[in-house]
Amino acid sequence: MKIGILGTGMVGESLATKLAQLGHEVKMGSRSANNEKAAAWARTTGAKASAGTFADAARFGELVFNCTKGDSSLEALRLAGEQNLAGKVLVDVSNPLDFSKGMPPSLLVSNTDSLAEQIQRAFPKTRVVKALNTVNAFLMTRPSALPGDHNLFICGNDAEAKRKVVGVLTEGFGWRAGNVLDVGDITAARATESLLPLWVRLFGRFQHANFNFHVVVGPAPQG
Repeated sequence: MKIGILGTGMVGESLATKLAQLGHEVKMGSRSANNEKAAAWARTTGAKASAGTFADAARFGELVFNCTKGDSSLEALRLAGEQNLAGKVLVDVSNPLDFSKGMPPSLLVSNTDSLAEQIQRAFPKTRVVKALNTVNAFLMTRPSALPGDHNLFICGNDAEAKRKVVGVLTEGFGWRAGNVLDVGDITAARATESLLPLWVRLFGRFQHANFNFHVVVGPAPQG
């Protein structure tokens, strides 16, 4: 499969590298065609890897991952081009974190809206699936680094798009199918994005990012 990665940070590089290792053709996109970090990644990753602009990566990918910072995601996606994203599945990995007042960050949007919803409204012909935003970049592609069961949440309006993403998560990244929880339509991103303030607090508590959430479900109460 041809996959576009928007963003050159830790998340984008982690996903791009794993996807190339799985045999996919991967193009990493950034603001400029000569981005040094993207070019270096392509050189060291091999023949399946290439680099270009956001528009190049969006045009190239049958599946596209938004790994840009939440405060600039909409701008990056506009540079990627609505026509290049139309009809495609866009996995939104970003979080609307606001660091303008220091740590811990707050959310740029919450409660009655989410970044994923803003993206879906701005790109109505794109099939947006929110996923992978509640775990560290390392765990995204190495869920077995944690013992036992732990969960990944996805949401989106298009059932077939979510099935496609679940396939990548399970068959490619190694997540157990039963641990990927579909929490509903794209409005559920309000909840999954709102986990980030707690995630940041836990990071401060543990002093590392090798942790995740696990939903324990018991039998329904009787009577």
